[in-house]
Amino acid sequence: MEPLLSLPHASGLYLGAAAELLPRLLPEGRIAVVSDAAIDRLHPELLAPYDKILIGQGETIKTLRTVEQIHRRLIEIGADRSTFVLGVGGGIVTDVAGFAASTYMRGVPFGFVPTTLLAQVDASVGGKNGVNVGGYKNMAGTFTQPRFVICDPSLLATLPVREFRAGLAEAVKAAVIGDAALFGLLEQSSFEELRSDPKRLEQVIEAAIRVKAAIVGRDERETGERRLLNLGHTLAHAIEKCSSQLNHGEAVAVGLRMMAAAAVRLGELSPADDERIGRLLERLGFVTTPPVAVERLLKEIGKDKKSDGAQLHAVLPLAIGRCEVRTVEKAQLKKWLI
Repeated sequence: MEPLLSLPHASGLYLGAAAELLPRLLPEGRIAVVSDAAIDRLHPELLAPYDKILIGQGETIKTLRTVEQIHRRLIEIGADRSTFVLGVGGGIVTDVAGFAASTYMRGVPFGFVPTTLLAQVDASVGGKNGVNVGGYKNMAGTFTQPRFVICDPSLLATLPVREFRAGLAEAVKAAVIGDAALFGLLEQSSFEELRSDPKRLEQVIEAAIRVKAAIVGRDERETGERRLLNLGHTLAHAIEKCSSQLNHGEAVAVGLRMMAAAAVRLGELSPADDERIGRLLERLGFVTTPPVAVERLLKEIGKDKKSDGAQLHAVLPLAIGRCEVRTVEKAQLKKWLI
C-alpha cells in the first residue's frame, strides 16, 4: 500500500480511516499502545487489541518521569526490540510515545494515530519526539521517524472546539510558510465550515502536512530549512512558559501575528499581507494580543532550545507562502517586536 507522502527512513504518511489502515500497517508480533484515558474512552476500538499503556493529560505529564513510567511498563509486559509502539492521541501522547520508543532498548519501531487536528497537521509529522524539562518545551528529545502516521479526519469529530481551533493555528502557519493556496482556502472557510465539512477539512490537513513533509524531506535534522517550521514558535514557547492562559495553538497564533507585525516594521512584509494574516486568525477565533509583556517574553526566549548561544533563529514572513530564517541577537529581536 502506497502512502500519501513519504519521509526519510521509510516513514509513510497516510490519510484515511485508522481502523482500516492499522491492520495493514502494523507488523506481526507484540504491539504496545501508548495513549490516555480520554482516547481509551472515545476510541476503544483503536486500543483494545493491544497492550495498553495509559498516561495522563496536559503539558505537566510531558516529562522524563512519564517516559520512565512507559519504559517500566514495557519491561513489565516483556517488550523487546521487536515490539512495536503505537502512539494514539494528541501531540503530547505522540511526543512522549515517540521519545519513549526511540530510547527504549536504544530504539524500537513506532507509529502514530494522531487524534487532534494539531497533531495531524504538525506534532506527529516529521520525526521530532521530545519532553519538557523544568517547564522548557522539548528540551530532551530525539530525531527519529515513525514507521507511519495515520491522519484520520473522522477522529476529530469528538475534539472539543478549543482544541480543534488550536490545530487551525498550525494550518495557518503552514500556509504562511509555503502554501498561498492553502491560505486562500482557509480565508474562504468559516470556522463552522472547517468543523463540519469533512471534505474541506481533509483538504486543509493534506495541504498542511505536504508543506511540512516537503521541508522535513530536505532537512530532517533542522540544520537549515526546517527552521522555517518554527514560525511563531519561539515566541509561542515563551508565552506558554510565562502564562497558563493559552494552549499551544493559541500561543502559536499570537507568535505568528507578532512576527508578521515585526516583518512589516522591517519592510519585509506588505501591510496588506499582514492584515490578511491578522484578519484570518481573528476570523478563526484567535485573540492575537500577547497575554504578558514582550519584555517578559524576551527573558525566556534566550533559554529556548532554538537559540544558538547569544543568537536566535527567527522566522520572518516575507509574503503569504514565503518565509525566511534570520539569525539575530536577542537585542535586535527586541527592536523588531517593540
